Order: sequence, then C-alpha cells, then structure tokens
Amino acid sequence: MKKTYHGSCHCGAVRFSANLDLAPEGKRSEAPRPGVWWTTTFRCNCSSCLKTRFWKVFVTPEDFSLLSGEEALAEYRFGERMTRHVFCRHCGVHPLGSADFEIMGGPFHAVNIACLDDATDEELANAPIVYEDGRHDAWDRSPAVTSFL
Repeated sequence: MKKTYHGSCHCGAVRFSANLDLAPEGKRSEAPRPGVWWTTTFRCNCSSCLKTRFWKVFVTPEDFSLLSGEEALAEYRFGERMTRHVFCRHCGVHPLGSADFEIMGGPFHAVNIACLDDATDEELANAPIVYEDGRHDAWDRSPAVTSFL
C-alpha cells in the first residue's frame, strides 16, 4: 500500500517526502502509470549507481515534495545527460534524481530508498527489487551477479 515516507541526506540539509509503495508483489496498490517502473524498486550496476549504492524507487511529481534544501543540492549529469542526479553539496549523499522519459509516462523522480528515514527494516527487507544491468546498457535484464548490489 502507498504510504508517505520522509527522507533526508546525511547532514539533514535536504529533506523530502514521497508517497511510495514498498509492499511486496501481490500486496501493492495500483501503479500510477503503466510499466514495470511503477511496480518495484531497482538496484543497478551502472558506474554511478554502483559507486553511490543508489537503490531507487520511481515516483511521479505529484507524489514527491522537496521539503527543504534546494539550495544545498548540486547536480551531476553524465552519459546522455538526460537524468538529473543530485547530491547534497555538504555531506555528498545522493537522495534522488529526476528525468522526463516518454517511455515512463513523462516526468518522474527516482528516490534513493537508503535515504528514507522512516522506512522500517521489515519494509526495506520485503520491498521487491528488479536488478538492472546498466553496466552493459541492458536495462531490461539482470546482471549475472547481483549479490553485491
């Protein structure tokens, strides 16, 4: 079921809220848009996600609020420069990213689940995960090894 979670960077300069569904498959609310992106969480082995340990869940702009810290956010773009990766310029934590992809139904935010302050250990342990082979630009399949992600 969808629930409002609150998150932050390490130093607390950046704070946000997001309406997310971390429930396991079969117990989830209806997806806000068509596509797998709205039905699970993702772990990726691309050079950025791997190095920052970014565990993402996608949310629509309507389900996301940046509560404070816009001025503390620095932006980083790489590759095709289509995704806005942001991090706190004080502590370096990557709380989210954002982009606008037609295939995903338009604009969205990718929230770093590791930055959720009020998700329980049980919710995190039970959240469904799809592994992406971003290292080989094979976003539709899992890498051969996922245990380190």
